[in-house]
Amino acid sequence: MPESGGKTMSESTSPRPKALIVLSSARVLPLSAPAGHPGIPTGFFLVELAAVMAQFENDYDFILATPDGQLPQLDVNGLALNFQAGGNLGLATARTTMQSGVERFSPEKLREKNPDLLKRRDTELALAHRLLGRVLVSEPLPRTDAEAVSVRGDVVAGFEALPQREYLSIRQLIERHRDPASDFSLADLAFVHMPGGHGPMVDFHDNPWMGELLHTLREVDVPISLICHAPIALTSARYRVDGDGTVTTDPDHGFKGARITTVAKYGEKTVLAFNYPKVPGERTRLTYYVDVALKEADYDVNLTLNPSAAKVIWDADHSLLTGNGPQAVDEQAARLAEIVRGRAHNSPSPTRWSHPADTFRGEDRCAQ
Repeated sequence: MPESGGKTMSESTSPRPKALIVLSSARVLPLSAPAGHPGIPTGFFLVELAAVMAQFENDYDFILATPDGQLPQLDVNGLALNFQAGGNLGLATARTTMQSGVERFSPEKLREKNPDLLKRRDTELALAHRLLGRVLVSEPLPRTDAEAVSVRGDVVAGFEALPQREYLSIRQLIERHRDPASDFSLADLAFVHMPGGHGPMVDFHDNPWMGELLHTLREVDVPISLICHAPIALTSARYRVDGDGTVTTDPDHGFKGARITTVAKYGEKTVLAFNYPKVPGERTRLTYYVDVALKEADYDVNLTLNPSAAKVIWDADHSLLTGNGPQAVDEQAARLAEIVRGRAHNSPSPTRWSHPADTFRGEDRCAQ
């Protein structure tokens, strides 16, 4: 049976404030090219989650959810050491690419030469063990980073040894919120965070229950944090689901025109041409691009010219915080802490905050 002890829970008698974490449970990412391709293994990026959970772990309990209530799948590609570099993603990618390619470093030597990146990954995997319980890990792809492939067996074994925690479906969250006999209310949440990876392109996109969740959170003024591919959830905001399950659409919904950022098409196409999603010897294309879909849905999408530069935007009118990828996660976690701290007078217990040395100021920061 799934367990809900520790610092994650579905229903809790704890006086600690609660936050909701919504992860993708998608297993396969469809491709539009090559024609007839069955798709590639996908999931969520741990690095886009762990910094946020670490910021709040000491004082908050986490409610875990996926769109369908199934276990989430961690994308092994997100464990590549360069993704652990935060705002230095571009430099780390260039360095590790040179080390593993031109200099032909073995996985062991790559780890030896990048101790800070290795330490962060180990720390975040330990956090995932504590807070997520058993999760699945995607199969490697032909172009998955060799060092990440070399540790996958240990990562899988580590998660398989853990107890399974309860992951609610989004529908269950809504139904419990609406149930007068339940003591659960979305209004009691301090915040919601949804990490990326390509998985959200499958099950956050065009999802009526996701739309209902987003609107309910907006209506009770709960901060919503979305990073990298996760802002695709906003394409679901055209939907509402009423009490009897009837789905309606509203092209002029309350999130329309929100100011956001996300992963850019030109960065995505570079990844498709040279990185892990690339099907060897074939032109590789996704079925859509997140930034294009969001622009078509009438959002104010703001991107960086440099795809490895960090950008974080807080739209206070919609209680919406977005970041453009793993390079932005540290800044996004710090900004979310500032936002939640500003509302902490409503919390049932005092909070203890970490203060990153380079916590940024302002509504919109882009580190070029």
